[in-house]
Amino acid sequence: MNITRENVDALNAVVKVDIAKEDYSEKVEKILSDYRKTANIPGFRKGHVPMGMVKKQYGKAVLVDEVNKLLQDALNKYLTEEKLDVLGQPLPKPQDNIDWDAEVFTFEFELGLAPEFEVNLKSKKAITQYNIIADDKMIDEQVERIQKQYGKLVSQDTVEKDSEVTGTFKNEEKEIDNTVTLTLDKFKGKATEKKFIGAKIGDVIPLKTKGLYEDEHELMHALKLGHDEVHGLDIEVTFTITEINKRELADLDQDLFDKLFGKDKIKTVTDLKAKIKEDAEKQFVQQADQKLLNDVTEYLIEHTKFDLPAEFLTKWLQTAGEKEMDSEQAKEEYEKSEKSLRYQLIEGKLIEENNIQVTMDDIKNHAREMIKGQMAQFGQMNPSEKELDDIAARVLSNQDEARRISEQLVSQKLLAVYKEKANLKVKKLSYENFVKEVYGDK
Repeated sequence: MNITRENVDALNAVVKVDIAKEDYSEKVEKILSDYRKTANIPGFRKGHVPMGMVKKQYGKAVLVDEVNKLLQDALNKYLTEEKLDVLGQPLPKPQDNIDWDAEVFTFEFELGLAPEFEVNLKSKKAITQYNIIADDKMIDEQVERIQKQYGKLVSQDTVEKDSEVTGTFKNEEKEIDNTVTLTLDKFKGKATEKKFIGAKIGDVIPLKTKGLYEDEHELMHALKLGHDEVHGLDIEVTFTITEINKRELADLDQDLFDKLFGKDKIKTVTDLKAKIKEDAEKQFVQQADQKLLNDVTEYLIEHTKFDLPAEFLTKWLQTAGEKEMDSEQAKEEYEKSEKSLRYQLIEGKLIEENNIQVTMDDIKNHAREMIKGQMAQFGQMNPSEKELDDIAARVLSNQDEARRISEQLVSQKLLAVYKEKANLKVKKLSYENFVKEVYGDK
């Protein structure tokens, strides 16, 4: 057997594999000999079928099968030994009318080669690393939410600005008949709020659905309709008031603190606010880290320049999936996936250069911590080691879940590299201002 490679250019190559008779003849003879021992051919006892007849009936199929096996094994071994970094899979060049009686078979494969490039994390313009803080306004609002949640309802005769109003939305045409409890601060306009203030039990308030709420999800809940049904909905509904209450704020006392955090864990309002700040900022770190990861990824894709074997990859995509594509479909698919492919190559290089590794122990420990956190949410604060190990084993028996955790850990390790080596500027701001800056003032 002989294998040679011709580099077409830096991104494309052709590998030629010559398979001679001596490479396969012994294996083919053995398989045919085994066939002869077991073949059932009318007129002959088992094991006494003439070899010539066995070869005539099975010879070509066995030859083709063995040559294909040899070919794949030889090609895979060659790519490994030569340390060729290929994209996609080798594509066999079309061959018409192979002469299976020849002494030597020659096969050619097109290869798409990964490009050579450098990754530079030191951007000219610094990338923002957000440090999101829980400011006093946010902490005070959270304290008030807790007081409302644990406060008691006091019945009222008329609706006030901070009342909780229970009633029924109705519209005969759309068959809307839904009872809800609402607060006036959820309405979009002040005009709607004014219609409610001063209203009494039994009053019927006419409303228009268009512009009723800032968030369509609120309208979905209010009318008990699906997302598509409320999108652009412009009808008149009525709201009949059946109950009016005001929620008295719970006292910020030791009973409330113990109920929230356990016996004597929090003893003062100052402690409560410090705990709220700590818990909130832990969550903010995750959001800030995800934003940083996204921004560095975008920078790397935009500024790490290299060519790809686009023609080869487009051709490969035609047969790579479950359904074959024509050339136009493959071209469209390549254009959609090019950005993702570029990042995979960049990420691979960063992983290699920074010796990033994720072991099975890393995955198992991450799964255990994740399970521990979930159990804590349901009050199971001290699960046994065996319990954690058993649940982690069940979780990781799902290959998709194990792969997802592995990808999360790689992202975490890459993030650590970015924080250490990228050109970053830290920006400290409140969560409210973070949302405005990153997502727009919604």
